[in-house]
Amino acid sequence: MRVREIEGKPVGGKKIGVVVSRFNGVITDALLKGALEALEEAGTDEVTVVRVPGALELAIAAKRLVETGHDAVVALGAVIRGETDHYEHVATQSMAGLSRVALTTGVPIGNAVLTVRDYEHARERSFPGRGNKGYEAATAVLESLDVLAQITRQD
Repeated sequence: MRVREIEGKPVGGKKIGVVVSRFNGVITDALLKGALEALEEAGTDEVTVVRVPGALELAIAAKRLVETGHDAVVALGAVIRGETDHYEHVATQSMAGLSRVALTTGVPIGNAVLTVRDYEHARERSFPGRGNKGYEAATAVLESLDVLAQITRQD
């Protein structure tokens, strides 16, 4: 039996879109800093940052970035549980929309839409450094690009 194992590394030289929710801006701005840090470290050629009102608007902006030639997209948002069921709907639908964009286009979408119980959980996940979920999502999307390229090159 022949077994091939494929693992990606963050690749540079790409055109990456980053969609950022303005809602919970203190958190999403920190996620953006982390994502940009990871993209710069990897040697990304071009980054387009698009700000949208909230998490529900991330998917449509991500789709447009894909349609305009971006190699991958990183989505950044923070959905924090409140007193109503609105949190459940926004969290579920924003995640589903981003997944749908990735699966229908074949373009990787790095997902750093935080869905947390309270504000402090969001802050912890947006602190500077490699534990920043924006940093992690950007790194994951660059690794995904490498993995997809390797799969395409397989016999």
